[in-house]
Amino acid sequence: MANDLLKGKRGIIFGALDENSIAWKTAERVHEEGGTFVLTNAPIAMRMGKIKELAEKTGSEVIPADATSEEDLNELVTKATEVLGGKLDFVLHSIGMSVNVRKGRHYTDENYDFTTKGWDVSALSFHKVLQTLYKNDAMNEWGSIVALTYMAAQRTFPDYNDMADNKAYLESVARSFGYFFGKDKKVRVNTISQSPTPTTAGQGVKGFDGFISYAEKMSPLGNATAQECADYTISLFSDLTRKVTMQNLFHDGGFSNMGVSQEVMEAFSK
Repeated sequence: MANDLLKGKRGIIFGALDENSIAWKTAERVHEEGGTFVLTNAPIAMRMGKIKELAEKTGSEVIPADATSEEDLNELVTKATEVLGGKLDFVLHSIGMSVNVRKGRHYTDENYDFTTKGWDVSALSFHKVLQTLYKNDAMNEWGSIVALTYMAAQRTFPDYNDMADNKAYLESVARSFGYFFGKDKKVRVNTISQSPTPTTAGQGVKGFDGFISYAEKMSPLGNATAQECADYTISLFSDLTRKVTMQNLFHDGGFSNMGVSQEVMEAFSK
């Protein structure tokens, strides 16, 4: 149900790959709520995904940008404000990649060149995005910037590998930069810690199906879907959450506060 929550608001959405991605579903919901936006992804991801299809569906322009490149980000922000006709009200950072995971390197046997690349793409890129927006004074007051994260930043999930470290760094950046963006520009910066979600990127993690099944049994409300995450993101982009900032917001059906559930107990008692 659309309520024009984002009518007249402008933004950038990073990371929409295909219809399974949270960024894709968020873009669709922003469009439904009256917002306009520019879509962006790295050139290689654009060749692999269907971003042009999403752009046509939502009447959006696509501007390729490598989020690890300050030059690309500066050009992206400049073009986006030109295309959209003014400063931005929302930005979604939905980017994550581990070369170690892709190459099958165990956490105890990392290739550190792979580690550095994954950290740059998954975590440092968020600081680069924030810094670019900040230096260019590209955000309107009471704007909202959101990045997606996962609970492995706080708790150990062995097969999540170095992505857990990347997410911990990402969340720290949100808090640290959130202070300056709030104090100086009245802009909100938050992270959403989402349930394990069967996106194209998420399915690359070893044992992911078991991961999802376990979380479903542990969560009183069940796992949050990508569509539900998009809905939650819309609420953070809207004016209804103006005083929410520097938070890591768990969107996981209650999983983050569970010790053990009856369903899990029963599974181990058989």
